[in-house]
This record gives sequence, C-alpha cells and structure tokens, in this order.
Amino acid sequence: MTKPAVSQDLEKYLKPAFARKAISITAIDIQNITSYADTLVIVEANSPRQVTSMAEHIITSLKKEKIMAIGVEGIKEGQWALLDYGHVIIHVFDTQTKEFYDLEGLWSDGSQFDLSKFDQNHEKKAMEEDDE
Repeated sequence: MTKPAVSQDLEKYLKPAFARKAISITAIDIQNITSYADTLVIVEANSPRQVTSMAEHIITSLKKEKIMAIGVEGIKEGQWALLDYGHVIIHVFDTQTKEFYDLEGLWSDGSQFDLSKFDQNHEKKAMEEDDE
C-alpha cells in the first residue's frame, strides 16, 4: 500500500516536531475513519522533560503561523501531551506511555503518511551542523 504524501497544510504541523529531535514521528490519515479529525500525529520523546519542551515548541511555532490550538492537555505532567488543532491532533509521548497506549495499533486502519522527506532534511541538517 502506497503511503500518502504530506500536504503543505500538514507540513506546518510536522516541521516543529522534526526540529526537536524526536525519537519517532508518525502521521496517520484518519479522515475516512472518524469525523472529528483528519490527521493524527504521534511524536515520541526521550523523556518527560522533552515531552513538555517539544509540546511547548510546537504550540509556539504554530502560534507564529497564526494557528491556535483548540485544546491542550498534559504538558506539565510530561508523559503525554495532547494538542488539538481540530483537523490535526498531535500526541507527544514519552516512550513508555507511547508503548502502553499504542495509538499506531489502535488507528492501524488509517494510512500512514510518507514522512521520508522530513527524515532526509533532518539528517542533512544534522550533518551540516556537525561540519561546522
């Protein structure tokens, strides 16, 4: 099954997460499965501190784009932050919590977006920083 490409609109939500060195990022197309959102983004962070930092960075970056969250939960606790942007819902997990809830498995009927262009850009940027 071919993975769908990332639209420019969805790209706005993904860039801040890739900028913060997440362990993993998954984006799932759920628009044909549920009526309350189009895309589910699952971000895995190294620690509770990184969950909080990453969630705050995503919120701040999207505010600069004039994109405001409808709801935000769990940032201070640092295990699972939920950022609701209406058509895009972003979950930022620490590793243990991500494994426990297994949202990728729960939403396995949805198609995962092809995020390879972000991985390549992330790796290229890291290599350039090492050269400096």
